[in-house]
Amino acid sequence: MGIQHPYLGRKGIIMKYAIGIDLGGTFIKYAVIDEEGHFLYNGKLPSLASTSKDAVIGQLKSAMTECIHFANTANITLCGIGIGTPGITDETNRRVLGGAENITGWENVPLADILEKETGLPVSVANDANMMGLGEQAFGAAKGCSDVLFITVGTGIGGAIIIDSKLYGGYKNRGTEIGHIPLIANGEPCACGSVGCLETYASTTALVRRFVRRCKEQNIQLEREPDGKSIIKLYLESHPVAVESMNEHWSFLGHGIAGLVNIFSPQKIVIGGGISEAGDFYIARIEQEVALYSIADCRVNTKICAAMLGNKAGTMGAAWMAFLLSKNKK
Repeated sequence: MGIQHPYLGRKGIIMKYAIGIDLGGTFIKYAVIDEEGHFLYNGKLPSLASTSKDAVIGQLKSAMTECIHFANTANITLCGIGIGTPGITDETNRRVLGGAENITGWENVPLADILEKETGLPVSVANDANMMGLGEQAFGAAKGCSDVLFITVGTGIGGAIIIDSKLYGGYKNRGTEIGHIPLIANGEPCACGSVGCLETYASTTALVRRFVRRCKEQNIQLEREPDGKSIIKLYLESHPVAVESMNEHWSFLGHGIAGLVNIFSPQKIVIGGGISEAGDFYIARIEQEVALYSIADCRVNTKICAAMLGNKAGTMGAAWMAFLLSKNKK
């Protein structure tokens, strides 16, 4: 933890500052960020997600206290706090409703109210994937775009939909579950309770599972437990099972993303998650597959690209949400 950038505003410019917090199942990442996206201070704490709801809230309070102490020392004024959390938040972005399997007891938590009482600062709360998407739209790969789809490909598939520069969540914020687009009729069971979902077939977890299955069927011995990175390496070495598995992975992703293009016709589709960092060829193949399955007139203005912000996207998006809240309250 510590100061990352001494930037305190250019001469003649009044700069705003906010705390951005990215709550995960393992760590809480937090930072003091200015409205141009510069990190003045950042840190990381264990989230204690497997302990209890109260333990997680205690860690969030510690993170905020640390950031506020830095702000006081640096003589800057904070306009608010944004928090990205796993799970579903209500339509006013103030309460966690549930759906965060990786945090014990994380249901019906009035998180914004609790933390506002602790800090005296305005607090806004939203889904963590939405905050990553908002970060990429405000500061990263989709900067300057008003209509954006952000998709993370990892353990599951998540993402965010931004329409006219505003996060879209459906009525009462119950929608935009991108990973749970029904892709395969009568397909494999999904953790959400349905079958054949996009993440069940196109996530990195699914890629590994289907690669291992093929290897077993063909009596191919693996030296070690594979992951997305090792399968990509084998693909680049023309390993036949890796090639087959990657081609299938891109086809599944292409079908799902093509449907989203036909509905939303965004300016940018930003692909995040560790596997998206494999190289330009990974994004290029997604573009090829989407072109096969989407309507040409719907995709004519759409560019697919890799995310830029990496593990900073969540904190940056959360801080940007705090900036937006302060502007709307004027």
